[in-house]
Parts: sequence; structure tokens; C-alpha cells
Amino acid sequence: MFREAAIVAPAHGSRVEGYDEVFAMYRRACRIFPDTGTPKTRHITTNVIIEVNGDTATARSAWTVLQATQTLPLQAIMAGRYRDRFIRVTGEWRFQERCMLVDFVGNCSEHLLYDYEQPASGD
Repeated sequence: MFREAAIVAPAHGSRVEGYDEVFAMYRRACRIFPDTGTPKTRHITTNVIIEVNGDTATARSAWTVLQATQTLPLQAIMAGRYRDRFIRVTGEWRFQERCMLVDFVGNCSEHLLYDYEQPASGD
């Protein structure tokens, strides 16, 4: 999805661009469980509003990450908002940028490979 796009997290001052940087960011951040090869999470995106303007579009949505492991019962571990920008290139829509805003953080001990510190403001 982000082969030619950027993911930004304004509260942390971070920006990663392109497949290699995005993949490396997630590999550094997320615990992968050997029995499934996944982080044992479910990412749910809701309340999606898309506005198209010619060959560009924007979207805003809410997201929630659920997780369940052998030691962590099913629960919401993070929630926030996306602000996305898209571009149409030769008839195909592509991500241009995803802005990730974190509003709530729960128990991420089974998900993240580092201790997450919520910035003072989610924006």
C-alpha cells in the first residue's frame, strides 16, 4: 500500500517513505509471534469519509487495534485516527500519505517491541 507513499506521525515527528522504510518501521515496532507469523492483532478501520477532487482524494477515518495472545485476553490496545491523501496515476488510486494520530493507548506489551509513550496531545 505504501510502496510510493509516506506514513507520518506528527506527535512523534516521524515520517517514513516507501516500501523499504515502512516495512523496516513495522519490523522494528511490532512483535511477530512464531506460531502464526503475525502480531496477533486485528486492525479495524471505521467511519471512513472519502472526498474525491479529480485525480486526488482525501480520507479520514477512525481505527482500533485489537489483540489476543496466550497471555493477553482479547482487548483494544490502541485507537486513533487516520488522515489519508491519495493520488490517481494512470487510472489507479494510490496512497500518497497516511497521517496516524493516536488517541488512546492500552496494554501494548504483547504488541510493541518498545515502551510506547503517549505524547501530551494526540495531534
